[in-house]
Amino acid sequence: MRKLEAGKLVIASHNQGKVREIRDLLGAYGIEPVSAAELDLPEPEEIGTTFIDNADLKARQAADLSGLPALSDDSGLCVEALGNRPGIFSARWAIGGDPSVAPEAGPGEVTGERDFNRAMRRVHDELEALGPDANRNAHFVCALAVVWPDGRSEWFEGRVDGILVWPPRGDKGFGYDAMFQPAGYDITFGEMDPDEKHKISHRADAFKKLVAALL
Repeated sequence: MRKLEAGKLVIASHNQGKVREIRDLLGAYGIEPVSAAELDLPEPEEIGTTFIDNADLKARQAADLSGLPALSDDSGLCVEALGNRPGIFSARWAIGGDPSVAPEAGPGEVTGERDFNRAMRRVHDELEALGPDANRNAHFVCALAVVWPDGRSEWFEGRVDGILVWPPRGDKGFGYDAMFQPAGYDITFGEMDPDEKHKISHRADAFKKLVAALL
């Protein structure tokens, strides 16, 4: 397996929350993360059917356009009672529009203003529609893809389990963090100190595997 050398690494994301977490996780390894937004790289259409598919295509485009190794994260919330939705469409549930129209109706670039308060409300409303005994179990999945300019790629996947709470609690995270309470804790990711979250999150799990293999 090819090793990831110290130096510049493109983070193929325009999500500043993700970029910040990835920088924190890679800071000790001599990696110099630069985001796709900083390089003015476009966001590709996320046409994959799995988290790994989407992570790979984003990293592959960034590596091709920048000439540098690229890392992409594709992650999402999977709610058991909703058939593991929103899953790979987690970001699309945060795009404005009529909540009664499924944002996952077709593939395409995830564009537009993201409102995760709206996304969390949709998750809650769909669970409420199932009745008071609806299963509140959920998990976050994170897939990481590292792609080099010559096309070589490596993939890693992490997961964290928990339950969903309502109303959302905390403002320290991003995305769906404020409604997700990880197993074994009585606080949400939104209430958790970032250093603590970095130890147990789906992204941390995937990064442990990446670090063991590539660094």
